[in-house]
Amino acid sequence: MFKGVYPAIITPFKDGEVDYNGLEENINFLIDNGVSGIVAVGTTGESPTLSHEEHKKVIEKVVEIVDGRVQVIAGAGSNCTDEAIELSIFAEDVGADAILSVTPYYNKPTQEGLKKHFGKIAESVNIPIILYNVPSRTVVNLEPKTVKFLAEEYSNISAVKEANPNLSQVSELIHDAKITVLSGNDELTLPIIALGGKGVISVVANIVPKEFVEMVNYALDGDFEKAREIHYKLFPLMKAMFIETNPIPVKTALNMMGRPAGELRLPLCEMSEEHKKVLENILKELGLI
Repeated sequence: MFKGVYPAIITPFKDGEVDYNGLEENINFLIDNGVSGIVAVGTTGESPTLSHEEHKKVIEKVVEIVDGRVQVIAGAGSNCTDEAIELSIFAEDVGADAILSVTPYYNKPTQEGLKKHFGKIAESVNIPIILYNVPSRTVVNLEPKTVKFLAEEYSNISAVKEANPNLSQVSELIHDAKITVLSGNDELTLPIIALGGKGVISVVANIVPKEFVEMVNYALDGDFEKAREIHYKLFPLMKAMFIETNPIPVKTALNMMGRPAGELRLPLCEMSEEHKKVLENILKELGLI
C-alpha cells in the first residue's frame, strides 16, 4: 500500500497564520513532480506549535487540495492516547488515506505501554496506520518485536516510518515483523530500500522532489548504480537539512528558492548566518538558486 516518496510537508506561515495559498502551491508542486503521497502536520509541519484547531484544519485542507491525486497521510500522534485517538478519528472522517502515529514522547512508555497505546488507536479507526519510530526525539525506541506483535494483532497497522539509524534494527524489523518499512531518514533511504524497505517519508523531497523520486524508483527497480549517483549528488543537501533542528533548514532553503515557507514559530527560530551560508552554497551547487 505504501511505496515511493512521501514528503513530510512544511506548514507555511504568513504573519503568524497558516498560509493556505502557499500550502496549496507547495502541494501541487510536489504532486507535479511525482511523489506518491503527502504527509501533513508531522514534525516537519511544526505540529507541536499548531493549535488543535489549526492541526485539524490543515489536515482537512490538504485532503481537499490533493483531491485524490495521491495518498494523504495525516500526522495524528500524541503522547496522550486519548488525544491521538481524537486526531486519528478526525483524519479518517475528513478523508485521509492513512495516519502517521508517533511513539509517545516525553512520558517514556514501556514496550507494553506502546502495545496498548497503538492498540487503542488501531481499534478506533479503520484506515491504515503508519507507526513512527524516532528515538532521537521521543527517547523511546519501538522495538521490532513490539512492531511484530502490533502488525499481527491489528490488521490496519500497515507500515513503520523507521528513523532509528541502526540498520541492524531495520534488518530485524523487515525480516521478522513482515511489515512495510519506510525510511524516516533521507540519507538512509537507499540502504533501507536495499534491505527491503519500500520508500521514504522525506524532508529533502520538499526541495528536490523529482530527483528524490527518481532515486527511489531506481532503487526499487534494482538499479542501484543510478540510485547511488543521485544519492551522492543530493547527500550534502540531505545532511544540511539537519544542520539545525528540522524544519529550520528546509524552510530556510525553500525561502531562498522563492517557494512559500514563511516564518517559523517559536521556540524554533531563524537559522544562524553561518549555517545560512553553508546551505546557500549547497543550493547554488545544485542549481536550485
